[in-house]
Amino acid sequence: MNSNLRYELRFWLIAFVVFFAALYLLRGVLLPFVAGMAVAYLLDPVCDRLEKMGLSRTMATAALTAAFIVIATGTILLLVPLLAGQLAGLLSRVPDLIELLRGRIEELLAVAQARLDPELTVRLQEVAAEAGKKLLGLTTTVLGQAISQGAALLNLFSLIVITPVVAFYLLRDWDSMVERVDGWLPKHMAATIREQVGEVNRMLAGFVRGQTTVCTVLAIFYAAALTVAGLDFGLVIGLIAGLLSFVPFVGSAVGFVASVGMAWVQFDDWTRIAIVAAVFFVGQALEGNLLTPKLVGGRIGLHPVWVIFALLAGGLLFGFVGVLLAVPVAAVVGVLVRFLLKRYLESVFYLGGAPSAEGAEKDGGA
Repeated sequence: MNSNLRYELRFWLIAFVVFFAALYLLRGVLLPFVAGMAVAYLLDPVCDRLEKMGLSRTMATAALTAAFIVIATGTILLLVPLLAGQLAGLLSRVPDLIELLRGRIEELLAVAQARLDPELTVRLQEVAAEAGKKLLGLTTTVLGQAISQGAALLNLFSLIVITPVVAFYLLRDWDSMVERVDGWLPKHMAATIREQVGEVNRMLAGFVRGQTTVCTVLAIFYAAALTVAGLDFGLVIGLIAGLLSFVPFVGSAVGFVASVGMAWVQFDDWTRIAIVAAVFFVGQALEGNLLTPKLVGGRIGLHPVWVIFALLAGGLLFGFVGVLLAVPVAAVVGVLVRFLLKRYLESVFYLGGAPSAEGAEKDGGA
């Protein structure tokens, strides 16, 4: 390994360490800035189209930011009262719902008592009672933590106030910032870096923008369908299930378990329970056969397992900021791994002799 290559590797390693250390130390104040950057990234293509229609960059940015604020405010004013009422009612009824659920389980055990061994029936009753106590204790703990951490709502104020400002300035200066950063690239590596950044951008555009639309459509569908089905708290359960669909398989699983469990407690008619369950089967068919293929596509290169791991790791290390950054970081890592693997397959280490002509040409250009 020559001295220039060692110097470059040392430089990039130090840069990555400094970046992630700063990200970890400043994670408590980064949320509105990361959210503003995400909004600017999502709106940049629309802003470019408005520029092509004759608007200046500042006017296009102001119009988009104003429209985003109006839509977001209207959505909050429309949904928050409904969600707050249903969520408050759900929290107040949690102990009663647990008791009803335990009663239903005991009814099933009573029916099975005549068909099962008496010792096994007693054991099942003990397990059900213990599970009910643990569930009640877990619910009480979660509610207590939510109340004790109520001061975290102060972050919501900074998110609402700072995010639009950050989004406006980033969106207005997006092209000039990209051009400036492009001018800082090492001359001998600029073409390779541009190629990889373009791949990351393509992947993010396909996943984030497409998946955001998918989650929105599913949230509206689940909330409306469960409400029409007459399920108590169907609006809350449906919205949560739709929004959690950003994590592959998690949204539908959480929504299915919560809604069917609620239906089992609420309804005595198995037909109505089956209708609630069918809502999620229809939602999964809609997502898998129409929404995801049309809006996300199959060439984004992010495996669902990799996305789940990235979201969990990001949330563990950096909290909600880590969740927002998880998919972009996963996309960057995925592109880098594929690039390094391709270079390895063209190298002397893999071929066992002289590197391929294409690999040698890239080594000389990069």
